[in-house]
Amino acid sequence: MSTGSLPSGTFHNSPKHGSKLYCKPSMSMRRNEGLGCLSSKLGRLHELFEDHLGASRMSGGTRTKGTENCPIIRSQQQRPQRCHNERSQRAEELRKRRAKKNEGDPDIVKSPSDHKEYRYIKLKNGMNVLLISDWTVDDCTSSDESDTELEGLLMSSGTDEEENLVTKIQEIERSDRNIKKSEGGSLDGEVGSEESGGFGSDIVEGDPEVREDHDDPEIYEELVKQEDENKMGSTEKQAAAALSVGVGSFCDPDDLPGLAHFLEHMVFMGSQKYPDENGFDTFLKKHGGSDNASTDTERTIFQWAQFFIHPLMIKDAIDREVEAVDSEYQIAKPSDANRRELLLGSLAKLGHPMRKFFWGNAETLKYAPKKKGIDTYARLRDFRKRYYSAHYMNLVVQSRETLDTLQKWVTEIFSHIPNNGLPRPDFSHLINPFDTPEFHKVYKIIPVKEIHSLNLSWALPPQEKNYKVKPLHYISWLIGHEGSGSVLSLLRKKFWALALYGGNGETGFEQNSTYSIFSISVTLTDEGLTYFYEVIHLIFQYLKMLQKNGPEKRIWEEIKKIEANEFCFQEQTDPIEFVENICENMHLFEKEDLLTGDQLLIEYNAEIIADALNHLTPEKVNIFLLSPSHEGQCTKKEKWFGTQYCLLDIEPYWSKLWNSDFPLNPDLHLPQENKYIATDFSVKETSIHAPEYPTKIINTREGCLWYKEDNKFGVPKGFICFYLVSPIILQSALNMVLFDTFVSILSHNLAEPAYEADVAQLEYKVIAKEHGLTIRVKGFNHKLPLLFQLIINNLSELKITPSNFQIITEQLKRSYFNYLIKTDTLAKDIRLSILEHGRWSLIEKYQTLINGISIASLTKFVDAFKSNLWIEGLVQGNFTQTESKEFMNYISEKLQFRPLIHPCPIQFRVMELPNSHILCKVKSLHIGDANTDVTVYYQTGAKKLKDYTLTELLVMHMEEPCFDFLRTKNTLGYHVYPATRNTSGILGFSVTVTTQATKYNSEYVDKKIEEFFAHFEEKLRNLSEEEFLAQVSALIKLKRTDDSHLGEEVDRNWNEVITQQYVFDRLAREVIGYGKQEGDLNVRPISMVQESTFSREPQLTFLPSSPLLNIPYIMDIRSFISTLNILPYHKILK
Repeated sequence: MSTGSLPSGTFHNSPKHGSKLYCKPSMSMRRNEGLGCLSSKLGRLHELFEDHLGASRMSGGTRTKGTENCPIIRSQQQRPQRCHNERSQRAEELRKRRAKKNEGDPDIVKSPSDHKEYRYIKLKNGMNVLLISDWTVDDCTSSDESDTELEGLLMSSGTDEEENLVTKIQEIERSDRNIKKSEGGSLDGEVGSEESGGFGSDIVEGDPEVREDHDDPEIYEELVKQEDENKMGSTEKQAAAALSVGVGSFCDPDDLPGLAHFLEHMVFMGSQKYPDENGFDTFLKKHGGSDNASTDTERTIFQWAQFFIHPLMIKDAIDREVEAVDSEYQIAKPSDANRRELLLGSLAKLGHPMRKFFWGNAETLKYAPKKKGIDTYARLRDFRKRYYSAHYMNLVVQSRETLDTLQKWVTEIFSHIPNNGLPRPDFSHLINPFDTPEFHKVYKIIPVKEIHSLNLSWALPPQEKNYKVKPLHYISWLIGHEGSGSVLSLLRKKFWALALYGGNGETGFEQNSTYSIFSISVTLTDEGLTYFYEVIHLIFQYLKMLQKNGPEKRIWEEIKKIEANEFCFQEQTDPIEFVENICENMHLFEKEDLLTGDQLLIEYNAEIIADALNHLTPEKVNIFLLSPSHEGQCTKKEKWFGTQYCLLDIEPYWSKLWNSDFPLNPDLHLPQENKYIATDFSVKETSIHAPEYPTKIINTREGCLWYKEDNKFGVPKGFICFYLVSPIILQSALNMVLFDTFVSILSHNLAEPAYEADVAQLEYKVIAKEHGLTIRVKGFNHKLPLLFQLIINNLSELKITPSNFQIITEQLKRSYFNYLIKTDTLAKDIRLSILEHGRWSLIEKYQTLINGISIASLTKFVDAFKSNLWIEGLVQGNFTQTESKEFMNYISEKLQFRPLIHPCPIQFRVMELPNSHILCKVKSLHIGDANTDVTVYYQTGAKKLKDYTLTELLVMHMEEPCFDFLRTKNTLGYHVYPATRNTSGILGFSVTVTTQATKYNSEYVDKKIEEFFAHFEEKLRNLSEEEFLAQVSALIKLKRTDDSHLGEEVDRNWNEVITQQYVFDRLAREVIGYGKQEGDLNVRPISMVQESTFSREPQLTFLPSSPLLNIPYIMDIRSFISTLNILPYHKILK
């Protein structure tokens, strides 16, 4: 499926294997034997998968996990180690000797619930290293001798023995090799269907060989016996590594904008150990691993680091990789957040690096250098030699190995990175970069999205050194507060604003060695746009009140207490996110604060807070006002992203008022004491025989409730999840719009009373799904019931006023439109509208809302929704069964609903695609956006669990070749990926390319995708048994990776509940559930192709296919699907 300047799509259902859907700007569809080999290869995959997993089935077959409890609450529960004889005693002594090898650095402050050990070292070449050992006494099967595998990966020499090391240190998710840019704002609720995304390429640490230095083999035998008992059906631990270079885009030369970002791309293009462009990536993908990198103003982060020892940066790849950088730039252009940053940066003083164009594109890195006679490749190499020096670098490695082992490897390997001895670039002398007349103006800007937004910005002296006090965090806490007496509370009462955010994002743009930005962003209503000066005045009145009263230690202590509670009981995070974050922290914080510097408030200093507050004055502010209503007024255009704007002086009335001693507003005041802050952190006793998976504790005509106590993580936290299902939602597009409006009003009504709970680390979500309303709350269980009751009370007594109704429908209309103008989300919506029977597309909802709805119809719908329901829930964590039942009873008591007469399916039936190629080509609703999405989708049908896993395996094999062929070699676009598709239980897979219509038409992209399939078919034919088994092993280990925190387990269980599949042991079944009792795999071959400014009209424009293609195409979705068969309801259960 594709959308873009000329999005399009195609369908094909081969009688041999499955169906194929294209959506793209245009494409050619021709038949040939195509993926016939793929189907036979799938059959072979299945057979080998079964053979490989035979041992797993025989040795256990259930997924078990160890318990990691916070030491403050209770000691870690371990399997009793009773020494029945001398050998077991001596084995225990061996454990203790090994533990001595893992003694961490006592100076590094860590959470009491963090069992990892940390050690900070400095290599002889000046590199700073933090070693993180996730080792426990139950990991004793590791040894110094066998651990040469991990050492091999770090060295990346590529031998067969060392390749196994990927499963220990490389679980890095590629995501996108992107400059750190974030887009603000998203559509509230979930508009799309519940369809699983692509297979994520996480990789996990493998079990090292069982070898160790010891005197008595019998001791070792006893130790192994004990470990076998502990690890029966055990799960894997993830490992990760990140290296940060203390140099970024500030160092770009003036004549080569974007060079630092370009170098980040080019260092992936081969090394001495992996001379092919994608050699290292191929090695990683072979074992389920991946890599990633990002460029900021003063830092560049990589995962992984072989490139720094012997980088090749292949010259022949330079033009192709420029296209990847340019494609990334093109994708970034439609982002209002990116546009704001670039425009604000252009207001800095001449000579300041913020005026540079950090992204880079084909013009700055290819065409302009050629005209000037600049050798970009030579400059890249010079840049690397000058700035990629060991003494600018920080390395973080996390693994299950001991600290002694990690230190040995890291010292041996990373000491080879050169140190050029040159001083590190320093920009700290470039103070007050925004003290310019241009900065202190009002800028009217035409945004990409349909939105009214007010942005106030101040440039303060750099605040990184004040991390122990966190003055900007204190200020943002108060400015962004939504409770009584806050700015947003008053703005909402006046119906001028919907949301307000304040603070510092801590990206390189907002915080670096030359300044720190403090910004306030307000989402305005139509009326608020008219009164935007009055909105600004209310903000200035609040800031003046804070400045006049001075810092309040009570507020600071409350923030400190909340952050300390969360830190004390923090759960483990994804290892790659963790090491990347710590890697950046090493540039900013002292050694003892590496883990706490970005989280805890450590020292109260009223002077530092007051100094930051005193910079937030009217005379120092920059004002950006974004609105489509500025069309025709904006004559200036930003050079790189084309942002249209105009600048004005502040109106004299307001300028004079703000320069005077204007009065305070009595309706604005500090928040009261927070009643939601938890004080009871006791963990309830758990049963030794507690079920491993959720059990049903309520089952009535009104609904059912699943429950699982936390016997793994031992934290005083819980999750309360409910799904309120109603058949009336999907009866019409009008009902869908009314439902979205209803849920948006509920969220709006909750914003103020629930805000204190939110800041006290109690989180909630109310989301409009296609079949019902989901309510999820999580956090410390002590006060969580109060938040849950608040939500149900507001649901029961929903208040709808004419003013609220007007601003919510106004905002919903903008949200729909902003979703539709993005090519990737439009493509997904079109594809699902074709595939899912009875689904109302977003364009149909948008058209319905444009036509208008009434309060009366909304009230009638809400009453009907609440009167007849089916409720399904899950309570998990630090709650008892009795407490959990009370939540279900509270809903029944407050809503007084009747049970449904007939069961309500909570999934769609899916259309069976025809045995032909079908093109769906749709014009983008965003005329000025050149981005085009091209998706080729194959529908394989109603399959079983093993088929889903085989499809995952297929996509794993496809991932790196797809990236290499379509992006690296053919430079079609920045986003290129295959994905497993589970569409309401119907299996499929797809390949997606995001390209630009200014470079390639969709027919050409489609042709290249088909060429890739032919290339991939040949690759499968030549796949060796060893390569295949390595991929199978990586997938198995991925699925057996232990949950890092309670939320991961809850998410998995909740997905089983809301899809009514209830296969809570799905991961275990996917790993071991391959046998004759599951049924034989019936694989059919896949047929394949031989050749390998805004339009606010709420209408989709369907485009015909090229005359050269001569294939059927869709001009009306409803007419097309009326000719298709509808598949029965299907769930992937066994």
